[in-house]
Amino acid sequence: MTSEIPLPPCSVLLLAGGRGQRMGGQDKGLLPWRGEPLIAHLHRRTRAMSDDLIISCNRNRERYALYADQLVHDDEGDFPGPLAGIRAGLKVARHSFLLVLPCDVPQIDAELLDNMRATASLQPHKPLMIRHGEHWEPLLCIIPLALAPAFEYAWSEGERSPGRLMRSLHATALQCPADDPRLANLNTPELLERHKDH
Repeated sequence: MTSEIPLPPCSVLLLAGGRGQRMGGQDKGLLPWRGEPLIAHLHRRTRAMSDDLIISCNRNRERYALYADQLVHDDEGDFPGPLAGIRAGLKVARHSFLLVLPCDVPQIDAELLDNMRATASLQPHKPLMIRHGEHWEPLLCIIPLALAPAFEYAWSEGERSPGRLMRSLHATALQCPADDPRLANLNTPELLERHKDH
């Protein structure tokens, strides 16, 4: 992707509102990795990109507040899933694009984030999702705020899958290598341990 494409201003939403089932129910964003909570790594990767850094969290709000301009939480109890967090982010975002990242991809880098924004700016009326190999990554996405009503409508119709919803909205794919280490989901204790030194 060339650097001549102007990067659109965006709000950033970090998803840290899950149940943490693969982590034994722990609050995943606060688990330590390389000496810091996972959320601190994502904060450092994204802080310079936006003056509107939003964290979706359903627990430990006072700890997450250190890393955010705004906090949101699900408007329904019992952890209804990541689409609920995305909807909450869309409702408060201050810019015309919302860049969404899960809290467990601390190895993502500035080049990929810039590529996401540049690619999204070429199709500003469609969501963008990362694809690696044949696999979509719906929680690594950019959503135009103009699509917020479509997200609300889909939710009201019972849709709970962010990926299925964005594909129905003709999402653009940003293709990455199948084994791209920047996309490693460190979502189990074993993966956190395996990646801590390299």
